Amino acid sequence: MKKTGVRIVLVLLILSGISFSSLKKSFDTKQNVVFIDSMMNNALEKGFFPGAQIIVGSKDSVFIVKNYGYQDCFKKQKVKTEDVYDLASMSKVLGATLVAMRLAGEDKISLEDKLGDVVPFYKNTAIANLTLFELLTHTTGLKSGITFYKSLLSTPDGVPLLSDKQSADYPDFFDNMYVNKHIVYDTKYLSFEPKDNYVRIYKNMWLNPEFYTSVDEQIAVANTNPRGQYLYSDLNLILVQQMIEAKTGLKLDQLAKVIYNELGISKIGYNPLQWTSLQNVIPTELDNLFRKDTIRGYVHDEAAAILGGVSGNAGLFANAQSISVICQMLLNNGKYNGKQILKAKVVAAFTKSPLAKKGIYRGLGFDKRKPDEFYQKNDFGHTGFTGTFFFMNPDNNRFLIILTNRVNPARTNRLMYKDDFCPKIWKQMNK
Repeated sequence: MKKTGVRIVLVLLILSGISFSSLKKSFDTKQNVVFIDSMMNNALEKGFFPGAQIIVGSKDSVFIVKNYGYQDCFKKQKVKTEDVYDLASMSKVLGATLVAMRLAGEDKISLEDKLGDVVPFYKNTAIANLTLFELLTHTTGLKSGITFYKSLLSTPDGVPLLSDKQSADYPDFFDNMYVNKHIVYDTKYLSFEPKDNYVRIYKNMWLNPEFYTSVDEQIAVANTNPRGQYLYSDLNLILVQQMIEAKTGLKLDQLAKVIYNELGISKIGYNPLQWTSLQNVIPTELDNLFRKDTIRGYVHDEAAAILGGVSGNAGLFANAQSISVICQMLLNNGKYNGKQILKAKVVAAFTKSPLAKKGIYRGLGFDKRKPDEFYQKNDFGHTGFTGTFFFMNPDNNRFLIILTNRVNPARTNRLMYKDDFCPKIWKQMNK
Protein backbone atom coordinates (compact mmCIF):
# COMPACT_ATOMS: atom_id res chain seq x y z
CA MET A 1 0.00 0.00 0.00
CA LYS A 2 2.86 2.37 0.85
CA LYS A 3 4.55 1.73 -2.52
CA THR A 4 1.29 2.48 -4.33
CA GLY A 5 0.96 5.75 -2.45
CA VAL A 6 4.50 6.81 -3.41
CA ARG A 7 3.80 6.00 -7.06
CA ILE A 8 0.62 8.08 -7.00
CA VAL A 9 2.48 11.06 -5.51
CA LEU A 10 5.23 10.80 -8.14
CA VAL A 11 2.68 10.58 -10.97
CA LEU A 12 0.83 13.62 -9.62
CA LEU A 13 4.10 15.57 -9.41
CA ILE A 14 4.98 14.69 -12.99
CA LEU A 15 1.51 15.63 -14.23
CA SER A 16 1.65 18.94 -12.37
CA GLY A 17 4.96 19.81 -14.07
CA ILE A 18 7.11 19.85 -10.95
CA SER A 19 10.61 18.64 -11.78
CA PHE A 20 12.54 16.23 -9.58
CA SER A 21 15.28 18.85 -9.23
CA SER A 22 12.84 21.15 -7.46
CA LEU A 23 12.32 18.46 -4.83
CA LYS A 24 15.90 19.00 -3.64
CA LYS A 25 16.25 20.54 -0.23
CA SER A 26 16.05 24.32 -0.48
CA PHE A 27 18.81 26.54 0.84
CA ASP A 28 18.36 27.32 4.52
CA THR A 29 19.83 30.82 4.66
CA LYS A 30 19.34 31.33 8.38
CA GLN A 31 20.99 28.04 9.33
CA ASN A 32 23.88 28.56 6.93
CA VAL A 33 24.55 32.11 8.14
CA VAL A 34 24.88 30.71 11.65
CA PHE A 35 27.32 28.09 10.36
CA ILE A 36 29.42 30.60 8.42
CA ASP A 37 29.44 33.10 11.31
CA SER A 38 30.72 30.36 13.61
CA MET A 39 33.41 29.28 11.14
CA MET A 40 34.52 32.85 10.46
CA ASN A 41 34.57 33.95 14.09
CA ASN A 42 36.65 30.90 14.99
CA ALA A 43 39.03 31.59 12.08
CA LEU A 44 39.49 35.24 13.08
CA GLU A 45 40.01 34.32 16.72
CA LYS A 46 42.69 31.78 15.79
CA GLY A 47 44.37 34.10 13.28
CA PHE A 48 43.67 32.22 10.05
CA PHE A 49 43.52 35.61 8.29
CA PRO A 50 42.79 39.27 9.17
CA GLY A 51 39.43 39.42 7.38
CA ALA A 52 37.27 38.05 4.60
CA GLN A 53 34.46 38.54 2.14
CA ILE A 54 32.02 35.72 1.47
CA ILE A 55 29.13 35.26 -0.95
CA VAL A 56 26.90 32.21 -1.37
CA GLY A 57 24.42 32.05 -4.20
CA SER A 58 22.79 30.17 -7.03
CA LYS A 59 22.56 30.74 -10.77
CA ASP A 60 19.80 33.32 -10.27
CA SER A 61 19.96 34.34 -6.60
CA VAL A 62 22.39 35.49 -3.93
CA PHE A 63 21.70 34.00 -0.51
CA ILE A 64 24.47 35.35 1.71
CA VAL A 65 26.74 38.39 1.39
CA LYS A 66 28.93 39.14 4.41
CA ASN A 67 32.21 40.78 5.33
CA TYR A 68 34.30 39.78 8.34
CA GLY A 69 37.23 41.17 10.25
CA TYR A 70 39.78 43.72 9.13
CA GLN A 71 41.82 44.65 6.07
CA ASP A 72 45.11 43.69 7.70
CA CYS A 73 46.75 42.40 10.88
CA PHE A 74 46.75 45.87 12.48
CA LYS A 75 42.93 45.70 12.73
CA LYS A 76 42.24 49.38 12.08
CA GLN A 77 40.00 49.27 9.01
CA LYS A 78 37.11 46.80 8.71
CA VAL A 79 36.58 44.90 5.47
CA LYS A 80 34.03 46.59 3.18
CA THR A 81 32.04 45.20 0.26
CA GLU A 82 33.86 47.41 -2.24
CA ASP A 83 37.31 46.27 -1.07
CA VAL A 84 39.23 44.20 -3.61
CA TYR A 85 41.45 41.23 -2.84
CA ASP A 86 44.51 39.93 -4.68
CA LEU A 87 43.04 36.77 -6.26
CA ALA A 88 46.43 35.11 -6.96
CA SER A 89 45.84 31.92 -8.97
CA MET A 90 42.09 32.48 -9.23
CA SER A 91 43.32 34.84 -11.97
CA LYS A 92 44.12 31.75 -14.07
CA VAL A 93 40.41 31.13 -14.65
CA LEU A 94 38.84 34.55 -14.08
CA GLY A 95 41.33 36.15 -16.50
CA ALA A 96 43.24 34.04 -19.04
CA THR A 97 40.83 31.09 -19.12
CA LEU A 98 37.73 33.28 -19.57
CA VAL A 99 39.43 35.05 -22.45
CA ALA A 100 40.47 31.72 -23.99
CA MET A 101 36.85 30.55 -23.70
CA ARG A 102 35.62 33.66 -25.48
CA LEU A 103 38.18 33.28 -28.28
CA ALA A 104 37.47 29.54 -28.63
CA GLY A 105 33.76 30.28 -29.00
CA GLU A 106 34.57 32.81 -31.73
CA ASP A 107 36.89 30.30 -33.50
CA LYS A 108 39.81 32.68 -32.98
CA ILE A 109 41.85 30.10 -31.08
CA SER A 110 41.82 26.31 -30.99
CA LEU A 111 42.67 23.86 -28.23
CA GLU A 112 44.85 22.06 -30.80
CA ASP A 113 46.90 25.21 -31.55
CA LYS A 114 50.59 24.62 -30.90
CA LEU A 115 52.67 27.10 -28.94
CA GLY A 116 55.48 27.31 -31.49
CA ASP A 117 53.03 27.96 -34.35
CA VAL A 118 51.40 30.84 -32.49
CA VAL A 119 54.29 32.44 -30.60
CA PRO A 120 57.33 32.69 -32.93
CA PHE A 121 59.87 32.80 -30.08
CA TYR A 122 59.16 29.16 -29.20
CA LYS A 123 59.14 27.80 -32.78
CA ASN A 124 62.45 25.96 -32.56
CA THR A 125 62.43 25.18 -28.85
CA ALA A 126 61.75 22.01 -26.88
CA ILE A 127 58.24 23.21 -26.01
CA ALA A 128 57.15 24.21 -29.55
CA ASN A 129 54.62 21.38 -29.86
CA LEU A 130 52.77 21.99 -26.60
CA THR A 131 49.08 22.60 -27.31
CA LEU A 132 46.68 25.05 -25.73
CA PHE A 133 44.79 22.00 -24.38
CA GLU A 134 47.92 20.76 -22.58
CA LEU A 135 48.65 24.20 -21.16
CA LEU A 136 45.10 24.56 -19.80
CA THR A 137 45.05 21.06 -18.29
CA HIS A 138 48.54 21.38 -16.79
CA THR A 139 49.82 18.32 -18.65
CA THR A 140 52.80 19.98 -20.38
CA GLY A 141 55.52 18.70 -18.08
CA LEU A 142 56.70 22.24 -17.35
CA LYS A 143 58.12 22.79 -13.87
CA SER A 144 55.74 24.38 -11.36
CA GLY A 145 57.32 27.82 -11.52
CA ILE A 146 60.47 29.91 -11.91
CA THR A 147 61.59 32.65 -9.50
CA PHE A 148 62.56 35.04 -12.28
CA TYR A 149 63.08 37.94 -9.89
CA LYS A 150 65.90 36.27 -7.95
CA SER A 151 68.29 36.76 -10.87
CA LEU A 152 67.83 40.50 -10.26
CA LEU A 153 69.20 40.18 -6.72
CA SER A 154 72.69 39.44 -5.44
CA THR A 155 75.02 40.03 -2.50
CA PRO A 156 78.35 41.90 -2.79
CA ASP A 157 80.39 38.96 -1.49
CA GLY A 158 78.40 36.24 -3.25
CA VAL A 159 76.90 34.69 -0.11
CA PRO A 160 73.30 33.34 -0.31
CA LEU A 161 70.31 35.67 -0.39
CA LEU A 162 68.59 33.61 2.29
CA SER A 163 69.59 31.64 5.38
CA ASP A 164 67.68 29.25 7.58
CA LYS A 165 69.24 30.88 10.65
CA GLN A 166 68.74 34.41 11.94
CA SER A 167 71.88 36.48 12.50
CA ALA A 168 73.22 40.03 12.29
CA ASP A 169 73.61 39.62 8.52
CA TYR A 170 70.26 37.84 8.13
CA PRO A 171 67.87 39.75 10.40
CA ASP A 172 64.52 39.78 8.59
CA PHE A 173 62.12 36.87 8.17
CA PHE A 174 60.71 35.81 4.79
CA ASP A 175 58.99 32.50 3.93
CA ASN A 176 60.62 30.33 6.61
CA MET A 177 64.01 31.92 5.88
CA TYR A 178 66.01 35.01 6.81
CA VAL A 179 67.06 37.68 4.33
CA ASN A 180 70.59 38.96 3.80
CA LYS A 181 70.63 42.66 4.69
CA HIS A 182 73.28 43.46 2.06
CA ILE A 183 71.22 42.51 -1.01
CA VAL A 184 71.84 44.66 -4.09
CA TYR A 185 69.66 45.03 -7.19
CA ASP A 186 70.79 44.55 -10.78
CA THR A 187 70.80 48.11 -12.14
CA LYS A 188 71.10 46.86 -15.71
CA TYR A 189 67.46 45.84 -15.48
CA LEU A 190 66.00 47.54 -12.40
CA SER A 191 65.49 51.23 -11.77
CA PHE A 192 64.03 52.98 -8.74
CA GLU A 193 62.79 55.91 -10.79
CA PRO A 194 60.76 55.97 -14.03
CA LYS A 195 62.63 55.45 -17.30
CA ASP A 196 61.44 55.54 -20.89
CA ASN A 197 59.96 52.18 -21.98
CA TYR A 198 60.59 50.59 -18.59
CA VAL A 199 57.71 48.58 -17.09
CA ARG A 200 56.47 49.51 -13.64
CA ILE A 201 56.58 46.41 -11.45
CA TYR A 202 56.07 48.06 -8.03
CA LYS A 203 55.37 51.54 -6.73
CA ASN A 204 59.07 52.42 -6.71
CA MET A 205 60.47 49.82 -9.15
CA TRP A 206 60.71 49.79 -12.94
CA LEU A 207 62.02 46.94 -15.11
CA ASN A 208 63.97 47.09 -18.35
CA PRO A 209 61.84 45.14 -20.87
CA GLU A 210 65.01 43.54 -22.24
CA PHE A 211 64.74 41.26 -19.20
CA TYR A 212 61.74 39.49 -20.78
CA THR A 213 63.97 37.68 -23.25
CA SER A 214 65.58 35.84 -20.34
CA VAL A 215 62.10 35.03 -18.96
CA ASP A 216 61.07 33.38 -22.24
CA GLU A 217 64.41 31.57 -22.51
CA GLN A 218 63.98 30.09 -19.04
CA ILE A 219 60.45 28.92 -19.82
CA ALA A 220 61.61 27.34 -23.09
CA VAL A 221 63.84 24.87 -21.20
CA ALA A 222 61.52 24.28 -18.24
CA ASN A 223 59.99 21.03 -19.54
CA THR A 224 61.67 18.90 -16.90
CA ASN A 225 58.78 16.50 -16.18
CA PRO A 226 56.91 13.87 -18.24
CA ARG A 227 54.56 15.37 -20.81
CA GLY A 228 50.99 14.13 -20.53
CA GLN A 229 51.04 13.79 -16.76
CA TYR A 230 49.43 16.33 -14.47
CA LEU A 231 51.70 18.91 -12.83
CA TYR A 232 50.24 22.26 -11.86
CA SER A 233 52.43 25.07 -13.20
CA ASP A 234 52.23 28.85 -13.28
CA LEU A 235 54.24 28.73 -16.51
CA ASN A 236 51.36 27.06 -18.36
CA LEU A 237 49.06 30.04 -17.95
CA ILE A 238 51.83 32.53 -18.70
CA LEU A 239 52.14 30.73 -22.05
CA VAL A 240 48.34 30.75 -22.51
CA GLN A 241 48.56 34.52 -22.12
CA GLN A 242 51.29 34.70 -24.75
CA MET A 243 49.21 32.61 -27.18
CA ILE A 244 46.12 34.76 -26.59
CA GLU A 245 48.04 38.00 -27.13
CA ALA A 246 49.82 36.68 -30.23
CA LYS A 247 46.52 35.53 -31.74
CA THR A 248 44.65 38.78 -31.12
CA GLY A 249 47.31 41.48 -31.08
CA LEU A 250 45.75 42.71 -27.83
CA LYS A 251 46.88 42.51 -24.21
CA LEU A 252 45.27 40.13 -21.73
CA ASP A 253 43.93 42.93 -19.52
CA GLN A 254 42.24 44.60 -22.52
CA LEU A 255 40.58 41.35 -23.59
CA ALA A 256 39.43 40.52 -20.06
CA LYS A 257 38.00 44.00 -19.53
CA VAL A 258 35.71 43.58 -22.55
CA ILE A 259 34.11 40.58 -20.83
CA TYR A 260 33.87 42.35 -17.46
CA ASN A 261 32.22 45.35 -19.11
CA GLU A 262 29.65 43.11 -20.79
CA LEU A 263 28.89 41.59 -17.38
CA GLY A 264 28.58 45.06 -15.83
CA ILE A 265 31.22 44.43 -13.18
CA SER A 266 33.74 47.14 -12.29
CA LYS A 267 35.46 45.93 -9.10
CA ILE A 268 37.69 43.51 -10.98
CA GLY A 269 40.84 43.93 -13.03
CA TYR A 270 44.62 44.00 -13.12
CA ASN A 271 46.73 46.77 -11.55
CA PRO A 272 43.95 47.94 -9.21
CA LEU A 273 45.31 51.42 -8.55
CA GLN A 274 44.32 52.27 -12.12
CA TRP A 275 40.62 51.79 -11.26
CA THR A 276 40.16 51.95 -7.47
CA SER A 277 41.72 53.69 -4.47
CA LEU A 278 44.57 52.35 -2.35
CA GLN A 279 42.23 52.33 0.67
CA ASN A 280 39.99 49.82 -1.11
CA VAL A 281 42.81 47.36 -1.89
CA ILE A 282 43.41 44.70 0.75
CA PRO A 283 47.12 44.43 1.76
CA THR A 284 48.98 41.15 1.34
CA GLU A 285 52.45 40.16 2.53
CA LEU A 286 55.33 41.97 4.15
CA ASP A 287 57.95 41.19 1.48
CA ASN A 288 61.34 41.55 3.13
CA LEU A 289 63.18 40.07 0.15
CA PHE A 290 62.30 41.72 -3.15
CA ARG A 291 60.07 44.75 -2.61
CA LYS A 292 61.03 45.55 0.99
CA ASP A 293 57.48 46.60 1.80
CA THR A 294 54.01 45.41 2.78
CA ILE A 295 52.46 44.87 -0.62
CA ARG A 296 49.32 46.86 -1.26
CA GLY A 297 47.90 47.95 -4.59
CA TYR A 298 50.34 45.75 -6.50
CA VAL A 299 50.27 42.03 -7.19
CA HIS A 300 51.72 39.71 -4.57
CA ASP A 301 52.93 37.03 -7.00
CA GLU A 302 56.51 37.79 -8.04
CA ALA A 303 56.23 36.37 -11.57
CA ALA A 304 53.14 38.47 -12.26
CA ALA A 305 54.91 41.49 -10.77
CA ILE A 306 57.85 41.02 -13.14
CA LEU A 307 55.33 40.98 -16.02
CA GLY A 308 53.95 44.38 -14.97
CA GLY A 309 51.00 43.08 -12.97
CA VAL A 310 49.22 41.49 -15.95
CA SER A 311 49.87 37.78 -16.18
CA GLY A 312 48.07 34.58 -17.09
CA ASN A 313 49.01 33.02 -13.76
CA ALA A 314 48.09 35.87 -11.36
CA GLY A 315 47.45 39.61 -11.18
CA LEU A 316 43.67 39.97 -10.90
CA PHE A 317 42.09 41.86 -8.04
CA ALA A 318 38.36 41.75 -7.34
CA ASN A 319 35.66 41.87 -4.71
CA ALA A 320 33.40 38.89 -4.11
CA GLN A 321 30.42 40.70 -5.64
CA SER A 322 32.06 40.95 -9.07
CA ILE A 323 33.08 37.30 -8.99
CA SER A 324 29.52 36.28 -8.08
CA VAL A 325 28.33 37.66 -11.44
CA ILE A 326 30.89 35.50 -13.27
CA CYS A 327 29.71 32.47 -11.26
CA GLN A 328 26.10 33.11 -12.23
CA MET A 329 27.09 33.52 -15.89
CA LEU A 330 28.94 30.19 -15.86
CA LEU A 331 26.10 28.39 -14.07
CA ASN A 332 23.71 29.79 -16.68
CA ASN A 333 25.73 28.17 -19.50
CA GLY A 334 27.54 31.37 -20.42
CA LYS A 335 24.50 33.66 -20.34
CA TYR A 336 23.96 36.68 -18.09
CA ASN A 337 21.18 39.28 -18.16
CA GLY A 338 19.87 37.83 -21.41
CA LYS A 339 23.26 38.16 -23.15
CA GLN A 340 25.34 35.15 -24.24
CA ILE A 341 28.78 36.06 -22.90
CA LEU A 342 30.38 32.67 -23.61
CA LYS A 343 29.15 29.85 -25.85
CA ALA A 344 27.29 27.19 -23.84
CA LYS A 345 29.22 24.36 -25.51
CA VAL A 346 32.51 26.05 -24.57
CA VAL A 347 31.46 26.39 -20.91
CA ALA A 348 30.51 22.70 -20.89
CA ALA A 349 33.82 21.64 -22.47
CA PHE A 350 36.04 23.72 -20.17
CA THR A 351 34.30 22.71 -16.93
CA LYS A 352 34.39 18.95 -17.47
CA SER A 353 37.31 16.59 -16.74
CA PRO A 354 38.44 15.42 -20.20
CA LEU A 355 41.30 13.34 -18.80
CA ALA A 356 39.40 11.64 -15.96
CA LYS A 357 40.06 8.17 -17.42
CA LYS A 358 43.76 8.84 -16.87
CA GLY A 359 43.10 9.83 -13.28
CA ILE A 360 43.46 13.54 -14.07
CA TYR A 361 40.39 15.42 -12.87
CA ARG A 362 41.48 18.88 -13.95
CA GLY A 363 39.18 20.89 -16.22
CA LEU A 364 40.43 23.28 -18.88
CA GLY A 365 41.87 26.03 -16.72
CA PHE A 366 39.38 25.21 -13.97
CA ASP A 367 40.29 23.29 -10.85
CA LYS A 368 38.28 20.11 -10.34
CA ARG A 369 38.78 17.44 -7.72
CA LYS A 370 38.44 13.71 -7.44
CA PRO A 371 35.12 13.31 -5.57
CA ASP A 372 35.63 13.13 -1.81
CA GLU A 373 33.91 14.27 1.37
CA PHE A 374 34.12 17.92 0.26
CA TYR A 375 33.89 17.94 -3.55
CA GLN A 376 31.44 16.38 -5.98
CA LYS A 377 32.19 15.10 -9.48
CA ASN A 378 30.95 18.16 -11.39
CA ASP A 379 32.22 20.89 -9.03
CA PHE A 380 34.60 23.39 -10.59
CA GLY A 381 36.38 26.57 -9.54
CA HIS A 382 39.85 27.57 -8.33
CA THR A 383 41.85 28.67 -5.32
CA GLY A 384 44.57 31.28 -4.82
CA PHE A 385 47.82 31.38 -2.83
CA THR A 386 46.81 34.56 -1.01
CA GLY A 387 43.88 32.71 0.63
CA THR A 388 41.14 32.95 -2.01
CA PHE A 389 38.58 30.33 -3.06
CA PHE A 390 35.59 29.95 -5.33
CA PHE A 391 33.69 26.86 -6.44
CA MET A 392 30.49 26.08 -8.30
CA ASN A 393 28.23 23.05 -8.33
CA PRO A 394 26.26 22.86 -11.61
CA ASP A 395 24.09 20.01 -10.26
CA ASN A 396 22.38 22.24 -7.69
CA ASN A 397 23.53 25.55 -9.24
CA ARG A 398 25.23 26.71 -6.04
CA PHE A 399 28.39 28.76 -5.76
CA LEU A 400 30.63 29.90 -2.93
CA ILE A 401 33.22 32.68 -2.93
CA ILE A 402 35.62 33.24 -0.01
CA LEU A 403 38.24 35.97 -0.29
CA THR A 404 40.90 36.33 2.41
CA ASN A 405 44.44 37.66 2.73
CA ARG A 406 45.89 34.86 4.85
CA VAL A 407 49.41 35.94 3.68
CA ASN A 408 49.17 39.15 5.72
CA PRO A 409 51.61 39.61 7.30
CA ALA A 410 53.40 36.39 6.20
CA ARG A 411 52.85 33.54 3.72
CA THR A 412 53.87 31.03 6.38
CA ASN A 413 50.37 31.26 7.88
CA ARG A 414 48.69 28.08 6.57
CA LEU A 415 46.15 27.65 9.38
CA MET A 416 43.13 27.88 7.07
CA TYR A 417 44.47 24.98 4.99
CA LYS A 418 45.26 22.79 7.97
CA ASP A 419 41.66 23.30 9.09
CA ASP A 420 40.11 22.61 5.62
CA PHE A 421 38.38 25.92 6.23
CA CYS A 422 37.00 26.61 2.74
CA PRO A 423 36.17 22.97 1.85
CA LYS A 424 34.18 22.63 5.09
CA ILE A 425 32.04 25.65 4.20
CA TRP A 426 31.63 24.40 0.62
CA LYS A 427 30.43 21.03 1.90
CA GLN A 428 27.89 22.70 4.20
CA MET A 429 26.56 24.96 1.42
CA ASN A 430 25.80 21.91 -0.72
CA LYS A 431 23.77 20.04 1.90
